[in-house]
Amino acid sequence: MIMEDKKRRIIITTGEPAGIGPDITLQLAQQNLPFPAQIVALADPTLLAQRVSELGLSVQLHTYDPLKPVHQHQAGHLEVIPVPLSEAVKSGELNTANASYVLEILRQGCQACMDKRFDALVTAPVHKGIINDAGIPFSGHTEFFANETDTKQVVMMLATKKLRVALVTTHLPLSEVSRTITPKRLETVIKILATDLINKFGCPTPNILVCGLNPHAGEGGHLGKEEITTIIPTLKKLRTEGLQLIGPISADTAFIPKSLSGIDAVLTMYHDQGLPVLKQQGFGKAVNITLGLPIIRTSVDHGTALELAGTGKASSESLYNAVEMAHGMIF
Repeated sequence: MIMEDKKRRIIITTGEPAGIGPDITLQLAQQNLPFPAQIVALADPTLLAQRVSELGLSVQLHTYDPLKPVHQHQAGHLEVIPVPLSEAVKSGELNTANASYVLEILRQGCQACMDKRFDALVTAPVHKGIINDAGIPFSGHTEFFANETDTKQVVMMLATKKLRVALVTTHLPLSEVSRTITPKRLETVIKILATDLINKFGCPTPNILVCGLNPHAGEGGHLGKEEITTIIPTLKKLRTEGLQLIGPISADTAFIPKSLSGIDAVLTMYHDQGLPVLKQQGFGKAVNITLGLPIIRTSVDHGTALELAGTGKASSESLYNAVEMAHGMIF
């Protein structure tokens, strides 16, 4: 249960300026929120004003005043922490010159939460390719925030209202997955997942379903040895420490209703093992959560959708759900 005296000030990074991040942030700002939260965006105010005009929205922009007490979001208004773009933006057109702007709003949002000035961070989508094209190595939000907070290991989890899927490995080529899943990494990931299910999601004794790496969870070693050498011994060890772990189970049956009954989260071994199932169930409605950080961070489950930027056709539902979930994680 959320403590009534806890501040609920949530900061949103608006993501790739040529994408739909600014659009969905402004669309969210138009709404009344049924939960007590103050919403503040990190963005170039000129960009937001331009997008307000393009979309025909009724949103008034205000410079954020940190000296004012926390207050409830007011529909039709958006408080903004100004961060200047390097170059003007045209909706839908990427520009490497603004890659540093994207990273700057991520840094500022992360630091604001690290400094306890904000209670949670919600991120709109970024475009990894354009950041790398600008000569800046960038593999994703998850890895970026781990580095910014000096966190050795984080866990990526996506969630809908009915399903949570966490990953042992994230943005890796399949050729590198097997050697990356070591007993140490698997144990660390499971402990982070279990701890955050308890502390951030209110699951007192979380039940975690663990997928195998190989088809049919290795078929007793005939379709791969990783279950025998790594996964099964690690789960056995953690069960002796009191963790509630089921598996390893074949991923092709892990997501049927019978397997998911009573399960708080499913742990999959790599990015495309579990996320297609979750996104088929609720794409555009799911939330991306980074576990293991010293801050609360949630995000949308979709990309920059450049073709929709400035058209009014983008949906803010996933962003709304990300803000709602972040608010619910503040204990």
